[in-house]
Amino acid sequence: MTYQVINSILWCFVLAVVSVTPNVSSANKQSKIEGLEMNEIDQCWRLNPEWRKYRSQLATCSVGYVGKMTNNIGKDLIRYKVTDPSDDPINPKLGTLRYGASRIQGKVWITFQKDMHIRLEKPLLISSFTTIDGRGINVHIVDNACLMIYKVQVDGDAIRLVTASKIWIDHNTFYDCQDGLLDVTRGSTNVTISNNWFREQNKVMLLGHNDGYVRDKDMKVTVVYNYFGPNCHQRMPRIRHGYAHVANNLYMGWVQYAIGGSMEPSLKSESNLFIAPMSGSKEVTWRKSSNGIRDTWEFHSVGDAFENGASFVETQDGQVPKPNYSPEQSFKVADVKCVRSLTSSSGVLRCSKTSIC
Repeated sequence: MTYQVINSILWCFVLAVVSVTPNVSSANKQSKIEGLEMNEIDQCWRLNPEWRKYRSQLATCSVGYVGKMTNNIGKDLIRYKVTDPSDDPINPKLGTLRYGASRIQGKVWITFQKDMHIRLEKPLLISSFTTIDGRGINVHIVDNACLMIYKVQVDGDAIRLVTASKIWIDHNTFYDCQDGLLDVTRGSTNVTISNNWFREQNKVMLLGHNDGYVRDKDMKVTVVYNYFGPNCHQRMPRIRHGYAHVANNLYMGWVQYAIGGSMEPSLKSESNLFIAPMSGSKEVTWRKSSNGIRDTWEFHSVGDAFENGASFVETQDGQVPKPNYSPEQSFKVADVKCVRSLTSSSGVLRCSKTSIC
């Protein structure tokens, strides 16, 4: 059985998403804002004690390849509140998540009336230009808890993006899914995955459909301010064909590897903190060669920190692939010394009704 919870997800194509609320003590991960060095995304909205009145401000806070999500807001924005936790895949009722996410056309900003436990009868296909905003509420989505994009056959992943563009997945907690937690596939691009907590999972994140799907050469994904662990085994991420900028993430061990790939992917790993497991593999990377011929790899580590014996096998020679962000995509990568603080609020936020989040 899978358990997921939504905190905030924005996209302007069709998307598949799942998230979870941590059921462990949050003392270490939800530090007090006073004295906390917040990352660039959180600084944009969390310090405003009236953020509930200005929820759509969040659309201006995204960084990385997704750019800003301003196409998701405006005068024609429809605000929809989920009041009913039930689910009917055939005839969705007004007030349910399925109705708001799949039946309303145009720009939709979805919030929740109260804490909810939603048991999806079937995976949920979400319309374009939809925002699911669970800040301040605990929303558990269980069983067939796949929020999905486009015409996809769901196979146990928590989130699966297919031929999707301009997707932002922020401040969610993911764990315990049948297959993987997050797949970005079949030509999806301009994706930012930020401030999430990934834990208790074998296969975590896959970027690229399969070795033969060459359209994924154009894939560009930013992975920033995420917390991986405990008990994540592999794919944080695994990259096929495309390019990933992985920056300011915290890795609390792995079993097989942390970052891997095949089919000549490009990676810039920048200012991440890799803490190797006490036993087993200490190597961060893994590479799969195709047809017995060594692929042309571009795996580069810039400003990363390695603890407990962790190591990173880089591409020899060559140039470090730059993300080449546009002005609205760009952000300043912090020094690796700040990573523990920048990721300390990763995952679902605990937002008081009377104070800043």
